[in-house]
This record gives sequence, structure tokens and C-alpha cells, in this order.
Amino acid sequence: MRLLNFIDGQWVAPTNGIFQEDYDPATGEVLLEVPRSSREDTERAIAAAKRAFKTWRLVPAPKRGEILFRVGQILMDRKMDLARDMTREMGKVQVEAMGDVQEGIDMAFYMAGEGRRSFGYTTPSELPDKFAMAVRDPIGVAGIITPWNFPMAIPTWKMFPALVAGNTVVFKPASETPHLAYHLVKILQEAGVPDGVVNLVFGSGQEVGETLITHPDVALISFTGSNETGRHVAQVAGAGLKRVSLELGGKNAIIVMDDADLDLAVDGIIWSAFGTTGQRCTACSRLIVHEAVYGALRDRLKERIATLKLGSGLDQQTDVGPLINRQALEKVHRYVKIGQDEGAHLEIGGQIAADPALQGGNFYLPTLFTDVTMDMRIAQEEIFGPVLSMIRVRSLEEAIAANNQVTYGLSSSIFTQNVNRTFQAIRDLATGIVYINAGTTGAEIHLPFGGTRGTGNGHREAGTAALDFFSEWKAVYVDFSGKLQRAQIDD
Repeated sequence: MRLLNFIDGQWVAPTNGIFQEDYDPATGEVLLEVPRSSREDTERAIAAAKRAFKTWRLVPAPKRGEILFRVGQILMDRKMDLARDMTREMGKVQVEAMGDVQEGIDMAFYMAGEGRRSFGYTTPSELPDKFAMAVRDPIGVAGIITPWNFPMAIPTWKMFPALVAGNTVVFKPASETPHLAYHLVKILQEAGVPDGVVNLVFGSGQEVGETLITHPDVALISFTGSNETGRHVAQVAGAGLKRVSLELGGKNAIIVMDDADLDLAVDGIIWSAFGTTGQRCTACSRLIVHEAVYGALRDRLKERIATLKLGSGLDQQTDVGPLINRQALEKVHRYVKIGQDEGAHLEIGGQIAADPALQGGNFYLPTLFTDVTMDMRIAQEEIFGPVLSMIRVRSLEEAIAANNQVTYGLSSSIFTQNVNRTFQAIRDLATGIVYINAGTTGAEIHLPFGGTRGTGNGHREAGTAALDFFSEWKAVYVDFSGKLQRAQIDD
């Protein structure tokens, strides 16, 4: 199958005629051919989005919401097929792929409702016979740049609030997951999105991404990816005074206190550390454990990790799928060697899978380190793979300090049965998301999603907070006194 770009309502080949192959990370099988588009293709998409903005911004927001409602219905109908294609394309197991699609469904219905709920507000004027209010305005063309690890959820987090707010979109998905991007845009087209409102351009960051962040007709950029690329996006797009939202890395921790339910904690840790093969920005890669339960928790984790089954996500028995590509596999293995060289103790895993049945894919054994200290690189740097580091602490205060002692601030978790400790943790954990007696993953789309410090630049996705990024506030004053009234001027 050969995919095409979607520009101004038409499926078109790249102008340079260049395509590249898309692979199944579990088998190495070629799945698709995908355009490797140029700056020219991207500029055509931007021009189409700019033209469409003139009319789309005038479509009543409830009508824009109705289109998203239809999108949600179609996603529901095709959930199983979309999940199957997702598993083949990026490797996550079927149950997780279905959850990824479900987030898109949830976001479609939620933002459809915001078409009737994108409230402004009124406020009393300080002057007589004068009315004061604030309303939301769309901004223009939104450049949407998304990663491969949540190929349905993350694009919908960005595109749906952008659309319901009245913006138009040029969408550059990750090169590793083009098929889900194709499906999503095809569904938007089927649901009735007008020509030019949503445009899809496949290609590299150097060509497509760079054009989006530099082009003067792109008013805002929503980017999820690495910190290195995020800094570049912020610097270049910021120079053009574009509005920029960055959702970057994480080095998330689960705290386990001495009064924790250890069986529950183990369940949360395994799901958070090894779900999606650790390839989540919210994955748990640090385990901060009270010394009183350190040994017991270590032993339980080793026992559970040893039972995890690697394989294709299409196999219902698989617990852990492949890493996205060979480069990711090699990166994870480098970090394991770094941890060993730093003096951490490798309890289990730490190897590229040797099973002959897995040799066509990018499989790494789920890995647990103990005796990790906060100055080690494996405790500070994002690995983005199935590697978990255990850190010993003596108190809640020491645990919170360890949690906050990284450059990232996305998600954190604490297992405790003490209500006082719970509320102290809620107050003091310096992350954008905090879980109590659950792992570090599982965000729901009606709450703001995002992090502090090196995880982003302060904007939030999901919930009504998403509309703040994709709209401008306009203050409106209506003076019906029939005379000039000068605010803040003494008569």
C-alpha cells in the first residue's frame, strides 16, 4: 500500500516523487510506502489551510462540534481495526492500542461538546450604561507535530481542540506511524471537515517540520517529542513570535512508602514501567522505595518481571511488545551498560532478547536495577524503554526530594495508606500530574495534561485548558450611555 498526502481536500503524491518504507517493529516486515515530502508540499498545505481559515472560523462552533461528534462515532465503529493497524505499525499490545484509540474517541466527544460550551464571560463595568465581556477567537493555521508512541491519542489531543476553536490544521505525524495518521484524517474527511481545514503532510522533521515552524503563515505550533527537538522548535518558532506548545520528556517516579499495599504497588509499577515497553512520556522509570519495604518489593518485582512474555502485540498472550526501531533498541542497551558502569546492581533483564522467535523484531528484556543513587545517569536521563531503577529512601521527605531532583516534571505517584502523607505528597510533588495509589500513567482527557520544568513550556493539553492554547481572548466593551466615558479618569 502506498499512502498519499492530503492537501486542500485531495489525496496527492509528493511533488518530488520520493517514498520510504514503513516497518512492523515486531517482525521487520514492510507495511507501507510513505511520502517523504518536501518544503513545497508543506507550503501547499499551509496555503490551503490559510485559505480555509477565512470560512472555517465563521462556521458556528456548535456545527464544528457536530463534525467532531461524527468523528467519535466513526472511531468507535472502527476501534478494533484501528487498534490492529496500530499494533502492527508501532508494536504496542492490542489492549493498549485499543486504549489509545479510546482516548481519541473520548477526545472527539469531549471537544464536540465544547462546541457548545466554549464559554467566555461577562463582568460588571466600572461605568454606568456600559457592558463588558470576554470571548474566544480562533488564531489561524496550527502546525501539529506528533510522536509515534500514541499515534491516535496525541494527534486528537491537539487537532480536535484546534478545530473546535476555529483554527485550521497542517498535521505532520511521526515517520514511524503514518498509517494511523492516514486513518484519522480519512475519518475527519468522511465526517465532513471542509477542504483545506485539515491537511496531512508526511515527511521528515528537517523538511516538513522545519517548514511549519518557520513559515510566517503558521500562527501556532503544537509539538510533542524530545527535549532536544523541543528546544529547537521553541527557539525557531519563537523567533517568529508564534505561539508554541511543547510536551517533552519525563523521568517519572513511583514512591512506595512503608505502609503501602505492596500487591497493589507491584501491579501499578509493572503497568507503568513496562506497558508500551516503557515508551511513554509518563512511564515510570524510577522507583523510590522506603527502606523498610525495599527488599520485599524488589523480590516481588523480580518474580513478576520474570513472567512477562515478549512478542508481537497481536498475540493475546504478549505482555511486552517491541521497541519502535533498532536505534531505540541500541539506546536502551547503552543505558543498561551505563547503569552497570555506574555501580547499579542489575537484578534481571539487561539484554536484547535472544529468543530465535523474536529475532526479526526490536525486543529488549524488561530490566530492573537496584542500588541506584540519584546522581547516576540512569536516575536522571530519559531512557524511553523497559528499564526501571530502584532508589532507597528513609522518609517521605527524602522520597519527595528524590522525586523532584530531576530536570523533568511530568508525572509522579505515591503508594501509601496514610491520608496525611497523601496530601503532603499532592502539595509537594513538583509534577503536572500526581497519582495516589496508582501508577504514573492513565491520564483522562477531561483534565489538563502536561508537566513542569523540562517537560514543557507551561501549556496544557486536554480538558478545557487545551482551548486556552488554541484560542485568543478578546475583551469587548459596549458603551450605550450615548456619551464619552473615560475609564479610570477622575471627573
